[in-house]
Amino acid sequence: MHTATTVRVRNGQATLYDGPFTETKEQLAGFYLIDARDLNDALHVAAQIPPAKYGSIEVRPVRELAVAGYHAFTPAAAPAA
Repeated sequence: MHTATTVRVRNGQATLYDGPFTETKEQLAGFYLIDARDLNDALHVAAQIPPAKYGSIEVRPVRELAVAGYHAFTPAAAPAA
């Protein structure tokens, strides 16, 4: 089962690795949740994230879970200035 694709950018060139192969000296520093059309779109976005130049970005699929009586979280629109 496909679990992750790792993106690293070095010298302006993005390299993709099949699987979550971060080094043990690297650690999780946070996460980005993006809405992408497909895996290729998500990988393109990941390559543009600045930390990809110094470490790696793991791209993992997520799915929405429909639970009766609950709605998916959607960020509120910013108030007009």
